[in-house]
Amino acid sequence: MIKAIKNIASSTLHIFYPHVCTGCGSDLVSGDNLLCLRCIHALPHTNFACLADNPIEKHFWGRLPIETGHSEFYFSKEFLIQHLIHQLKYKGDTQIGFYLGELMGRSLITSNRFNDIDALIPLPLYADKEHKRGYNQAAVICNGMSSVMNIPVLTTAVIRSHATETQTRKHRTERWENVSGSFKIAEPVELKNKHLLLVDDVITTGATLEACGAIILEQQNIKLSIATLAYAAK
Repeated sequence: MIKAIKNIASSTLHIFYPHVCTGCGSDLVSGDNLLCLRCIHALPHTNFACLADNPIEKHFWGRLPIETGHSEFYFSKEFLIQHLIHQLKYKGDTQIGFYLGELMGRSLITSNRFNDIDALIPLPLYADKEHKRGYNQAAVICNGMSSVMNIPVLTTAVIRSHATETQTRKHRTERWENVSGSFKIAEPVELKNKHLLLVDDVITTGATLEACGAIILEQQNIKLSIATLAYAAK
């Protein structure tokens, strides 16, 4: 009887306050889930975490000496993962960013290739841009990862010292020139003697991650790995 009453109450609330899927907008969402089952099954996981010499690791060969690399999803324009990242970056939907970060954290744990990570570093935003947006999307992803990996997020150890132009429509060389010299270490003691995982939302040319990673690797006895939510394959 009590269960039936709860079901009726839940159905009534759903009529007046519909809980819709962040992915497709349908109301076929149960409980506190953010995505419906169809969208959950449609997420384009890469399974890179379990694969040595995967495309992310190869991406940085000869550019940055990373230990391991991973992207959780394939990125395609006009498809689900682009919509979800857009909701995170431009619509203030930090819940979906945290949720996707949890999914990536579970993948890293399952792979056993990221077991010795000491801390997560979200790719920094320039302070004015972060203030305007209200958050750093990479930090939101890291918080989701941290909740399942049980390792700290270092949000102040590395900073972006000046604003850069958008990387959109820039070629690889132009992207590197745009971000070169834009990162600084604010708290070197927090980084020393650690294996750090640098995290961002999407990797395309990797120029920004390379510029930030190079500064991190200048510190004492550092190992660096890289993970992004999505991989925009060329």
